[in-house]
Amino acid sequence: MPTPAATPAAAQSPPSQQRSILLDLPFLRLWTGATSSGLATWALPFVLGLAVLDRTLTAADLGLLLAARTVGFLAAVPVAGVLADRHSRRGVVLWAGLTAGAAAPVIAAGLDRSVLLMATAAAIAGAGQGACRPAYQALTAEVVGAEHRQQANAAMTLSVRVTTLVGPSLAALLAVFLDTWALLMGIGLLWVVAACVPGRGGRPAATGDPSAPSPGAGGTSFVAEFTEGVREARRHPWFLAGLGALTAVIATGYSATGVALPLVSRDAYGSEVVLAGAMTAYTAGALTGALLIARWRPRSPGWAALAGLASYGLAPLSLVVPVHPVVVMAAYAVAGAGIELFNVPWFTAAQREVAPDKLARVSSLDFLLSYGLAPLGLALIAPAIDAFGARAVLVGCAIVCFAAPAVAALTPSARTFSRPPARNDTP
Repeated sequence: MPTPAATPAAAQSPPSQQRSILLDLPFLRLWTGATSSGLATWALPFVLGLAVLDRTLTAADLGLLLAARTVGFLAAVPVAGVLADRHSRRGVVLWAGLTAGAAAPVIAAGLDRSVLLMATAAAIAGAGQGACRPAYQALTAEVVGAEHRQQANAAMTLSVRVTTLVGPSLAALLAVFLDTWALLMGIGLLWVVAACVPGRGGRPAATGDPSAPSPGAGGTSFVAEFTEGVREARRHPWFLAGLGALTAVIATGYSATGVALPLVSRDAYGSEVVLAGAMTAYTAGALTGALLIARWRPRSPGWAALAGLASYGLAPLSLVVPVHPVVVMAAYAVAGAGIELFNVPWFTAAQREVAPDKLARVSSLDFLLSYGLAPLGLALIAPAIDAFGARAVLVGCAIVCFAAPAVAALTPSARTFSRPPARNDTP
């Protein structure tokens, strides 16, 4: 079993159990940077959508820009995982944030001039966004002591949910006074904050197989180093099982939310009320789940987390037949709470169990599979609905959401999200 992460200097004097983790200055700086990156990430598609409304962009242009951003994200995640294990995690956050920040004014310069320029800049922005994800995940383990990481991860996910809840109203308000160009420049400033505010964490000592080459040693290739991260992931059966379940749920349940919910809201209920209410209930449920798991320590954390993940199946299930709108909203609230009951213990377990010098690479594998396959699910669900009907597809999505975590729970180490000591830890 990997040695727990060495406690960095920033975490040797952890905050008192009686006070919030947000009162710890090193973590507060990290949290502020992560919140800024989350707000900038969310804001770009919304602001570009406003450009479609004022006819600066076409819908086809918007689709091209968002696709380019996704390609940049997926390309950068594995590279950033290697770099964050090879070099300073703080340095990766800095350069990733500055890269994404520099892309925002280029997107603004391309408005009404060059869609190709905007698409190139959107891909660069996506690369900066993708590079931040594994680096922030690993930096959290450096800045926060082990006993406070669950609370820290809950605070991180709370910032994401608050941004999602407050962001649309804030952006709409700013759009009254500012044009698209100014809003894009504001996104660039958010990325500068994300890059510059977080402090430096303590560098954990290398662990794992002593015969394995150290990152960057002897001209080791990126592929070899990323493969070493994959081998580290394979040493943790609970991680592989949980990642498979998470990927299946996102590819099906998330797709049902993104595609089927608007269709059902329009066709079955005749208005956007159910769509807006369900998404608001989902965010409110996620906030509740994050607040709960910040303090709750279940006896079987892995099983509890997988049960939370399985609750996402209630979302597509609530759309199968017409029911009262309150039922749909309640189902989405439970799904939102459940996803955070999974996310926070999942991140915390990875930070505890994975060899510290390989954490960024394992985290990049997590993001690459779980979020990387989401666009595929979104692309396939609409044709599937046309071919088999919405009801059959929604039932199928619900079954996958319930079954995948249940199968993952059968893995012996899934109960605690930890691998018991083995006679030989080498792969």
